[in-house]
Amino acid sequence: MPAKPRTDADAASDIVSAAVPVEAVAPLVRGVAVLLRLTEAGGTLSPSGLERATGLARSTVDRITATLARMGYVRLDGRDVVLTPRLMELGNAYLSALRLPALLDARADALADELDESVSLAVADRDGIRFIHQATRRRAMSLSFRIGDLLPAERTAPGPLFATQWTRQDWRAWRERRGADPEDRGFPAVPPRQPGGGEGEFERRAAAAAADGWALDDQLIEPGLVAVSVPVRDPRTGRIVCAANVVSHTSRHTAADLRDTLLPRLREAVRAMEDDLRAAPPAEPAAAPLGLAAWTGASKQELGREFVESLARGLTVLTAFGEGRAELTLTDAAKATGLARATARRALITYEHLGLVRARDRVFELTPRVLSLGYPPLSRTSLPGIAAPHMAELARHVHESTSLAVLSGADIQYTARVATSRIMSVNITVGTRLPAYATSMGRVLLADLPAADRPLPRPLRPFTPHTLTDPDALSRLLDTVRTRGHAVTDQELEEGLRSIAVPVRDRTGRAVAALNVATHVARHTVEECERDLLPALRTTADRIEEDLRVAGRFARVPMF
Repeated sequence: MPAKPRTDADAASDIVSAAVPVEAVAPLVRGVAVLLRLTEAGGTLSPSGLERATGLARSTVDRITATLARMGYVRLDGRDVVLTPRLMELGNAYLSALRLPALLDARADALADELDESVSLAVADRDGIRFIHQATRRRAMSLSFRIGDLLPAERTAPGPLFATQWTRQDWRAWRERRGADPEDRGFPAVPPRQPGGGEGEFERRAAAAAADGWALDDQLIEPGLVAVSVPVRDPRTGRIVCAANVVSHTSRHTAADLRDTLLPRLREAVRAMEDDLRAAPPAEPAAAPLGLAAWTGASKQELGREFVESLARGLTVLTAFGEGRAELTLTDAAKATGLARATARRALITYEHLGLVRARDRVFELTPRVLSLGYPPLSRTSLPGIAAPHMAELARHVHESTSLAVLSGADIQYTARVATSRIMSVNITVGTRLPAYATSMGRVLLADLPAADRPLPRPLRPFTPHTLTDPDALSRLLDTVRTRGHAVTDQELEEGLRSIAVPVRDRTGRAVAALNVATHVARHTVEECERDLLPALRTTADRIEEDLRVAGRFARVPMF
């Protein structure tokens, strides 16, 4: 009888109770197990669910989740533990160190636009593949996986390409996994495998990939899904560093169509990618995170035994890696984090045991498995999803409704909203569109644009006697809003409605959304809005922007 299928989370849970190296950090092992189980559950699980899934005592689960919450990696939401975008900084450390997404994503995105098909980049991860970039097409039938998803090599187009570089030991490990998990239950990102397709078939596909320099997936994952893949090689060594993959559906292309019509263009794009790798200058080390050791010490002082300091310090070691810091010595890791050398060493030994770090010639490097720590579910986080918990906290603090909106032509469109329970409240729903020029959020967004690019209707229609309808006066006001960083509207859209808004900016500094607090004129004067509401509003926008910067580093964050 075949053994129970293995997932990343299963492996970590077993490690909790299995023999570990003497110098491994047990709380760090348990913390990783909790993060893997939360990831496998889609990002949300109750403490009792974590208790059952990991086999840990409830008190241990509570201490781990309290520590992760202190670090900003989870949110304790009622009865649930929820992964937060901040956790993506661990996967970002791997992707930054790898450099491939930053160097190749523009080529992948351009190819997706040209072909009107989804394009992905994948790397090898043991006997599977893991996605590091996705350029998707927005259709009713989505064909893309998530960044960080792990797929069995034999059911993909990139898999045979990577298998051309496997050693005998790699092939043996693959056969053992196939025998232990004949239905691929250990790969939650794909449907269970149907009977058929023995190991000889994959070996033949790998041999063909070696001869042809490309590979096909003809509905191996599920009916209707087809893909073609070409290896991207390191120009210096000739080794395959990733695979570029075009994914379609049989309603658009058969596998033969992909080979005959899209493969030539994919090969051209890959040649350009390899040229980019050849021309890329050496990575300049980015600034390492500083003060983490002091922060963990202060947190322990404040929270006492509820804060597992060894877990927090161990997780900070992963953030020591990044662009220009792909390979670190033990001394490098200790210096980057401010931890004692012995503490960093024990954390790295633990990660090597967990498969998150690879040791070679006295240096350490992250493995693709780091992406299993929350990245797949979080890589699909939208801006409203990021903003919602911060907005709820703001509404509780100021006792007024708060909203998030984006610019859509000459209108704003509400994308998130948290209302307060008042007899007299602002009644607007998500999806509502309002003229940008007459709203505080609209003015913040218009002010971020060059004057010539501001979409303003002509004429400007008055909604109340207070509405500003003079184009020149509005233009001057928008310039002032840009300088001050906030906008206030006083009964310009509706009598009795007063609103104050600030921008929400992405990594580039562009205002991609606006956040506001709306109130009745009887509750706050304009001066009180700026004195009492604006500081909390700006603090909330800062927190949303922090999460957005992390989430949008390598993944696209939908604005809706």
